[in-house]
Amino acid sequence: MIKFDLSNRVAVITGGAQGFGFAIAERFIQSGAKVIIWDIDEQEAKKAVEKINSENISYKIVNVCNFEEISKSLKDIETEHNKIDIFVNNAGITGMNKTVAEYPIEEWEKVIQLNLNAVFYCCKAVVPYLEKNNYGRIVNIASIAGKEGNPNAGAYSTSKAGVIGLTKSLGKELALKNIAVNCVTPAAAKTRIFDQMTEEHINYMLSKIPRNKFAKVNELASLVTYLASEENSFATAAVFDLSGGRATY
Repeated sequence: MIKFDLSNRVAVITGGAQGFGFAIAERFIQSGAKVIIWDIDEQEAKKAVEKINSENISYKIVNVCNFEEISKSLKDIETEHNKIDIFVNNAGITGMNKTVAEYPIEEWEKVIQLNLNAVFYCCKAVVPYLEKNNYGRIVNIASIAGKEGNPNAGAYSTSKAGVIGLTKSLGKELALKNIAVNCVTPAAAKTRIFDQMTEEHINYMLSKIPRNKFAKVNELASLVTYLASEENSFATAAVFDLSGGRATY
């Protein structure tokens, strides 16, 4: 395993108790970072911290759809650690598998709120801390669905397309500072998010991947760790595919 150096870096990972977020947290710890998991499921957050078993990992229960909660938690983290270096926007949901015509408005708003608005809230809140220290790495977890659009997943596809646009905009705003903002667009991986999807939709996603297999969480964690490292001093406002050959642009 290639080890990227995150020594003395303070990192926040939203939705860090499970799936991609947990894999990223584990890799960050192995790379020397101090990691704070943000999640709304305290039971799973406790399990994650216990499983990683490091003095450098902790968790906070934060609703990333609430800007005031985000702001307060960031302030607390800076007070405790004196800085914030890395922020990973990973929390998200798939939403229902329905056509646009059938999609409930309440469900649409729920998906957009967590998958897109929350990413904006977190970026808005954390950027001043990164600017203050003249260093920062933001990595947003989007999806190949945000580039190509999956049928019967209009809210999810739209929210992830929005994350890509936000990443490009913010990355350009901060390009002359020592702050990189990038996003990763993975194809599907076998995590608990599959529990939110129909079998038909899962099979559809697999059929679109030329490698004919799903992504592995450790593969995404490796890419995110590089993007979060000081070694990545040039790439910003960029989209990194992890799609098994599915991406066509």
